Amino acid sequence: MMAARVDRMGDHVNDFHQALELWGPGRLSAAALQPDDASRYCRQLARAHYENFPVATLLLPRHLRQHFYNIYAYCRWADDLADETGDPQRAAELLAWWRSGLDDCFAGEARHPVFVALASTINQFNIPRQPFADLIAAFEQDQCVTEYHTFDALLDYCGRSANPVGRLVLCLLRQDRPEYLVWSDKICTGLQLANFWQDVARDYDIGRVYLPVEDRVHFGYSDSDLADRVTNPAFLNLMEFQVVRARAHLRSGLPLADHLPGRFQVDIELFARGGLKILDRIEQSGFRVWHNRPRIGKRDVCGMFCRAVLRTLGRRLRLLQPHQLDPAVEAVP
Repeated sequence: MMAARVDRMGDHVNDFHQALELWGPGRLSAAALQPDDASRYCRQLARAHYENFPVATLLLPRHLRQHFYNIYAYCRWADDLADETGDPQRAAELLAWWRSGLDDCFAGEARHPVFVALASTINQFNIPRQPFADLIAAFEQDQCVTEYHTFDALLDYCGRSANPVGRLVLCLLRQDRPEYLVWSDKICTGLQLANFWQDVARDYDIGRVYLPVEDRVHFGYSDSDLADRVTNPAFLNLMEFQVVRARAHLRSGLPLADHLPGRFQVDIELFARGGLKILDRIEQSGFRVWHNRPRIGKRDVCGMFCRAVLRTLGRRLRLLQPHQLDPAVEAVP
């Protein structure tokens, strides 16, 4: 019976509601689920959403890929629980259930297939509970907060909705030093801000406004302008201001790439440069994002990848160069 259930869950990796029927609150306990089956489900889920998770199959060492799949599956379920029901109260209930599953996982009593797989990742890499809990808290906030009055409040939200992902990645890389976490937070916050400014129109369509009230007031962009999606000088100045701030966050996190092991430098470069490229596209559009969503294409991605590889090779050559100098040269003061 359990094997058949595993097959069924594999069939529904793209259908949240059917997955919820199989593994939602009050469903059959997964106590008899084998870890290999749970890992297979997380792997299928991540690969089914490949466009959002390419790093696991492109650049990561093979021994880390399953652990990335497990973390992705956790994030994917939390995101779907928050967004796919269409009912904030129901979403809040489901997220509370997901938090209880997280508690069970850390208590050694995982029942859901995602938590069964995730438990081995948590134990092997000694990952703390906080980043996982922060993500749930951010999704819960989405159910009741639709706009932010200050930029500091928006940064606080990014600290729970974006930064935990980078922290989890550093845990998997065993590179979670305090200074690395600071740089990672800068990159993750910058990426989220870039996505907010890219998706001003899309977010407004679903009732969310991330342009802080204090900034709209400062630049003279009224609530009626917002409601009518007016592109006027006040809006263009407002958007330029937000792009500059997001770019500063991304650039301040770039030193992280200099300190990670070589192959991971490419990943960090791609994430950070991808955010910077989005901001460049916004600027090139004249900051007119209400009716033209800036985006980066495959050619952009290929170019960023090649440049990231070249920069990584350049770092390695700079590190090797002193050791390759002639001893007589090195002796010259």
